[in-house]
Amino acid sequence: MTEVPPPPAGRLGAWVRAIAGLLILVLLVWQVGTGPFLDGVRLVDRPALLAALGLGALSTVACAWRWSLVAEGLGVRLPLGRAVKAYYRSLFLNTTLPGGVVGDVHRAVRHGLDISDVRLAVRAVVLERTIGLTVQITASLLLLLVLPSPVRDRMPLIVAAVAATALAVALALRALARSRSARWAAALRTAYTDVRQVLVTRRRWVGIGLASAVVVTGQLVMFVIAARTAGAHAPVTLLVPLTQLALLAMAVPLNVAGWGPREGVAAWAFAAAGMTSTQGVAAAVTYGVLGLVAALPGAAVLLARTKPRSGQHA
Repeated sequence: MTEVPPPPAGRLGAWVRAIAGLLILVLLVWQVGTGPFLDGVRLVDRPALLAALGLGALSTVACAWRWSLVAEGLGVRLPLGRAVKAYYRSLFLNTTLPGGVVGDVHRAVRHGLDISDVRLAVRAVVLERTIGLTVQITASLLLLLVLPSPVRDRMPLIVAAVAATALAVALALRALARSRSARWAAALRTAYTDVRQVLVTRRRWVGIGLASAVVVTGQLVMFVIAARTAGAHAPVTLLVPLTQLALLAMAVPLNVAGWGPREGVAAWAFAAAGMTSTQGVAAAVTYGVLGLVAALPGAAVLLARTKPRSGQHA
């Protein structure tokens, strides 16, 4: 099958984001040296690797289940086994390629070609990722609101700002839906209909919520394991909010396969919490290594998909 290449503007944006992430890493190396980066790799041990594989498997199955439920709500049958393989492949590509979304694009296009409807498949992937990001941000805000962290005193203001922004966006979208632009209005009506169809049944929204909770918890536990492996011995009640700050930074689209803002925010957060910036960088690097290990089964899925079947020419 012919792959659909991204538009030139999309490729340019991906390169700009990757360069920005690389500059952040260069600045960190200049500030703290290469030691924390090397420690983050050197200190990874067998128990941490096994934990990463186990947590990665649990989170990937949960993500695939969420995707399958979303697709079902849009009228597309997506068996869980097939969804797990595709999600592993997607995670591996996201973890190893700049931008952090190449795997999702590949997952959407591949599924769209399989069902002969790329637009519908893209809508399912975008909605699934949007739900996941919304749950992650909500969980992070709640944890940062109740647990001690460098930003706890400012959290009421931050939560109010986020709520106000969400309301403003909702009002703007409502205005666009009523505008004379048929394209915008149609797109927004489609998005609203998709959300309503996906969440209309209790089984689906409960399943999506449960799957999202598993994913957020898996990321949290893995980062705590990474921090412990890198030598941070602070109480878990302190590491959890620091973890949330670093994970939120990963949502910033200025990274090299997830690297960049995560390490920068971890360096600041750990230092602000009374530890050192080097501990923060080492913990974030260890998390990056464990994340790559957790995604490695996706490489096998990718190779199995690209390997020519018997009787066919490569």
